[in-house]
Amino acid sequence: MAEDNARLNEKRGRIAFRAWRRGFREADLVLGPFVEREGPTLSEAELDEFETLLNVDDQYLYAWIIGREPTPAEHETPLMARIRAFMRDHVAAVVAEGAG
Repeated sequence: MAEDNARLNEKRGRIAFRAWRRGFREADLVLGPFVEREGPTLSEAELDEFETLLNVDDQYLYAWIIGREPTPAEHETPLMARIRAFMRDHVAAVVAEGAG
């Protein structure tokens, strides 16, 4: 059990690093805070799914998150809905307060 927790924590750390360092600031400002806040509650399957999203080019991923482009069916998942809700409820509020 401790080994599984250590492995998942290492995976969460790797994902958090990648989420914050996308090279596309808008994506960083959504994905980084999302994984910091929601990452500890994500299942291993959700972490795998999030990691798959991190392999998508930023311009496409961000367009899906903000609804500018339709999300391909394979990525239109409950996790994507959580990311969109996070964007709407948390990131947009921070930007409105002048952080962006």
